[in-house]
Amino acid sequence: MTAVHAEWTKLRTLPGTGWLLLAAAALTAAVSAIAANSVSCPAGGCQLDPAKVSLTGIYLGQAVVAIVAVTVISGEYSTGMIRLTLTATPRRWLVLAAKAAVVSSVTLATGAVAVLASVLAGGLLLDRHGITAAHGYEALSLGNGPVLRAAAGSVLYLALIALFSVGVAAVVRDSAVAIGVVLALLFLFPILSSVITSPGWHRHLEQLSPMTAGLYIQATTNLRLLPLTPWQGLGVLAAWAAGAMLAGALLLRFRDA
Repeated sequence: MTAVHAEWTKLRTLPGTGWLLLAAAALTAAVSAIAANSVSCPAGGCQLDPAKVSLTGIYLGQAVVAIVAVTVISGEYSTGMIRLTLTATPRRWLVLAAKAAVVSSVTLATGAVAVLASVLAGGLLLDRHGITAAHGYEALSLGNGPVLRAAAGSVLYLALIALFSVGVAAVVRDSAVAIGVVLALLFLFPILSSVITSPGWHRHLEQLSPMTAGLYIQATTNLRLLPLTPWQGLGVLAAWAAGAMLAGALLLRFRDA
């Protein structure tokens, strides 16, 4: 608990952290609202997923979450404070675990606010465009099981992105490089799958992509067409996060600070 308290103190006193988390929530909700307001279906019966549309802002919010998570590790390396941290807590894996616990906790709180605002805004705006249960669409309400799963899963998605970013930062150490690596791994697979024509390879890339597979958790319609179930997709991102954390813990243990 001492290590967690120390990391929480460092995080909340780090300049700009609060503003970045606020920006993550605001941008996520704003982009989601814009996406919901831009939906047009004049003929009715469009093949769209109201929950997924209302949670579009997660694509942008995850980038801000990654920046916050990376700076928790790389910021200490840039200032040299990591040596003091490791001296105070010799068990290095405990340092990484404490950082991961603090970052994931604040991300869960931020994500919950962002997702709730996104769903509420999406419900109001999509209703104005006729995207309602009365017209055959999935009811956009947290009382609806699939929508609740999409909303809660999106919050977990952001927390896993934070853990993934912490692990990558522990491996790379440098802020700019770590952020670049995280974003590259998130967006590289969708780019590759968009240019590959083989259906088999396209499907496999989607199944391996931490972002594409992870965001299956938002789907509430046409689930049988997905290469993985929503929870399996989130499990792929969890595996990426676990792998990054394990690599970061090993390098932190055996490499000089």
